Parts: sequence; structure tokens; C-alpha cells
Amino acid sequence: MALTLYYLSGSPYAWRVWLVLEHKRIAYELKNMSYDAGDFKSPAFRALNPRQRVPVIVDNGFALYESAAIVEYLEDKQPGEPRLFSNEVRERAVQRRMVREADQYFATALEHLVEAVLFTPKESWSDERIAKAYGDLKQELALWETMISGDYLAGSLSAADFTLFPEIALVQRIGKRKPDLLTSDFTGPKISAWMERMQALPVIQKTWPPHWRE
Repeated sequence: MALTLYYLSGSPYAWRVWLVLEHKRIAYELKNMSYDAGDFKSPAFRALNPRQRVPVIVDNGFALYESAAIVEYLEDKQPGEPRLFSNEVRERAVQRRMVREADQYFATALEHLVEAVLFTPKESWSDERIAKAYGDLKQELALWETMISGDYLAGSLSAADFTLFPEIALVQRIGKRKPDLLTSDFTGPKISAWMERMQALPVIQKTWPPHWRE
């Protein structure tokens, strides 16, 4: 029986798991969720995740939520190439550190921006609130600019890349909602080149959020 991924188009956390499933070539079925349809409040979904958020996977009756935990589970479930974490202990430690940094620092500022723009009616937008979240994101990316050391964030393509890319991509998507948001120096040259490299990957193109194609 194929694993089921409960997903919301545009969620960077759910997208991360979708990318990992494609990268690891694990068979799956995609269950696209809808706020408008009340999917998150249904008793069936609440039984899978009482926090009523995605992603959630169900693997032969085993339900798991929280994207970082799911990524670790999928690597343990199907070890070997293509890997999500390096075989080399120090490189693997850096990759795991970067996953946590992306979730702790970048994603926190991103959620503030999402609340300020996507979850707030345009007529109620606060320029100060938006500028604060954007400034925090820009400052965080300046730090990542100093950390990237090659084609990918930490050695070979890894869970760290699949964590940060969807988060930055969502900021860029928000920039289309608010055209004056993104400045030309939002990403430095290394991160900009990395983003282009990531976007060209077949797994990125295959999993691009469906509603972003419209």
C-alpha cells in the first residue's frame, strides 16, 4: 500500500515532504487538503493530527506529523542512495543543524510575514509589521549567504536544501501579492545562484505547488 501524504498547496512544510518522497523515490498518494472545505477540522483528520496542520503521512496505518520528523522517518525507512543526509558524520551534523536553523529562525520570520500579508485583508495591512518580518528574513538570508559552501547548502543535495528552498520560494510568491515587498538585494549572489540551481531540479518542477502554476 502506498504511503499517503496529506498536503496543502503552497505550504513549505508539506512541500518539503513531497520533495523528499520524490527524491527518495518512495511511492505515495497525495491528499490535497482544503481549508474552505473544512478538511482540517474533520474528525478523521483530527485523529491523524490533533494540531490540525499539514503535512501528515500515513504509512500502512502509521500516522506521523511534523515535517522534520517525517523527513527523518523517511530516511530511516529507506536508507541508502539517494540520501537525505551525508554518510560523513560532520557533514551530516551540519545538514541537520541547517534544517533546525531554517525551521527555528527563517521559518519563524516567514510565518510572521504570512500572517501580515496572506492572512490579513489588504486594507488592514500594516507597513510596519510587514517591514519588520521582511527585515528579519533579509537579515537571516545574509547569514545563510556566508554559510553556503558549494552547489548546495552543505555538501551534496540534502534535507537542508529541501527545507530552506520552499520557505524562500514562499517569500517570493508573497512578493507577487505585494509587488513592492522584495528588494533586489533580498538574496545575495550565492543564495540566488543556489535558488536557480534548485528550481531547475526535476523534483522541484514536478512538485511545484499546483495553484502557483495558475
